[in-house]
Amino acid sequence: ILALPGQDLLHYTTDLSQVEIEDTLTKLRASLAIKKERKFTKKRLKLSQKVHDWLISPIEADLAANSIENLVFVLDGALRNISIAALYDGDKYVVEKYGVALAPSLKLIDPKPLVREQIQVLSGGLTEARHGFEALPNVNKELQRIQAQVPAEILLNQSFTNINFKTAVNDNTYPVVHLATHGEFSSHAQETFLLTWNGKLQIEELNTLLRADTKQTNPIELLVLSACKTAAGDNRAALGLAGVAVRAGARSTAASLWYVSDEATAFLMNHFYQELAKPNVTKAEALRRAQLAVLQQEEFAHPYYWSAFVLVGNWL
Repeated sequence: ILALPGQDLLHYTTDLSQVEIEDTLTKLRASLAIKKERKFTKKRLKLSQKVHDWLISPIEADLAANSIENLVFVLDGALRNISIAALYDGDKYVVEKYGVALAPSLKLIDPKPLVREQIQVLSGGLTEARHGFEALPNVNKELQRIQAQVPAEILLNQSFTNINFKTAVNDNTYPVVHLATHGEFSSHAQETFLLTWNGKLQIEELNTLLRADTKQTNPIELLVLSACKTAAGDNRAALGLAGVAVRAGARSTAASLWYVSDEATAFLMNHFYQELAKPNVTKAEALRRAQLAVLQQEEFAHPYYWSAFVLVGNWL
C-alpha cells in the first residue's frame, strides 16, 4: 500500500509464498549483517535486488512522478530486520536515492522538524568492558566528535550510571539523547536493555523516563542508540526498543539492526550530527548523507558498516 501526499492510497500486489519471502529475507539479512569476502558480493547484490523488485520497483514510477525524496515504511515480520537503505536496483542502493525512515504505525507519527538552534545533546557511553560485554574503544572519539559539532554533555564510563543518566534526562534540557553503549532489542520487554556502568537499564525504566519527560514542555526529539543490536531470529525485535521509545514520547529513534564496529559508527555519527546541525536538513536526510559518507570509504563500503542504522518515527 503506497500513501502519497494528498492522494488516495495505491495498492500493489506481489504474489509470493511465505516460504520464499522468509528464506530470501533471512539470507539477505545474513549477507548484510556479516561482512564477507568480495566473492560473496554478487550473491548479496542479487538478494538485495530481488527484494527491491518486490517492494520498490512497482512504485518507482509513482515516486518519480511525485518527486518523492523520503520513504517511510511500516514493515512487518522479517522485513523489520533488513535494511531498506541497502536494497539495490541493479545500479544504486536505495540510500543513494532516498531518505528512509520506519514507523511502528503511521497513526503514531506527528512529524515536526527539529529546531536547529535548540540542538543540545546528552550523550552517554562505555569504552571499557563491563558485565561480560566487550570494550568499545572508539566510543570516546564518537562522543568527542559529537561535542565538536553541537553542544553536548558527556557521561562516560563511571559517570554513565543509571542514576546519573536518569538525573540528566529529568533535567529536561536535552532534545537529543545519544547513547553509545551495548544493548539489545527484543520483542520481550524483560530481555530489552541498555548497558550502563553499574548494570542494565531495562526498557521499562527507559519507558518511564521518557514518559515522564513528555509531561514537560520539551520532549526528547531524537534518541540515538549507536552500539546496540537486535535479538537474532526475533522478527519483532527491530522495533522493540526503538518502537517503545517512540510510543513513550521520543519523537524519533535512530538505532542499529546489528552490532557494527565502533570505528565505523564513530565515523558515521560524526557526519550525522554535522548534517543534522545544518538548517533545513531532515533527520532522514542527515542519516542518508552520513551513510553515504561511510559508503564512500573503501574500507567501510560493505553495507554491514553503514546500512545497519535505521530511523524510527519522526523523519523531519
